[in-house]
Amino acid sequence: MTPRPSLRALFSAFFAIALSGFGGTLPFARRTLVDRLGWLTPEDFTETLSLCQSLPGPNIVNMSIVVGSRAQGWRGSVAAASGLIGTPVIIVIILGALYSRFEPLLKTRPWIAAPFILLAFVAVALLRLPLPYVLLVLAPISIVLAWRWHRRA
Repeated sequence: MTPRPSLRALFSAFFAIALSGFGGTLPFARRTLVDRLGWLTPEDFTETLSLCQSLPGPNIVNMSIVVGSRAQGWRGSVAAASGLIGTPVIIVIILGALYSRFEPLLKTRPWIAAPFILLAFVAVALLRLPLPYVLLVLAPISIVLAWRWHRRA
C-alpha cells in the first residue's frame, strides 16, 4: 500500500464498493483499491485476495478487514468493514420499513403491484436491462402510487 488512507477514506472507499456491486464486488474493489486509489499494487491485491480466500467468510469482507488493518490497524479494519457491511444493512432496513408500511396493499389490492411485477419481468428477463436500473425507475414510481392509494384508503 503506497499511501496510508485515513479512517474516513477507508470507510468511504468500501462504502462506495458496496454501492457499486450487487452480488459480486471484487471487480469493483480491485478497480477502486488498485486503479483509482492506488492503495494496493496489482500484485498486492492478488496476494491479499489469495489470503482472503483461504479465510472463512466472504472474500470482500475479509479484504476490507485486511486492507483496513494494514492501513490503520484495528480501527482501519472496523472502518473499512463498517463501510462495506453498513451499506447493505441500511438499504435492507429501509426496504423492510417500506415493505412493512405498504405490504397490506399487496394483500388487499394485488392489482396495484401486478403491473410493476410484469414491467420488471419484461425489462429484466426479456429486454435484458440491468436489475438495479429497472429498480431505480420502477421502485420510486410504485412507492409514490402506493402511498397515494394508501392515503385514499
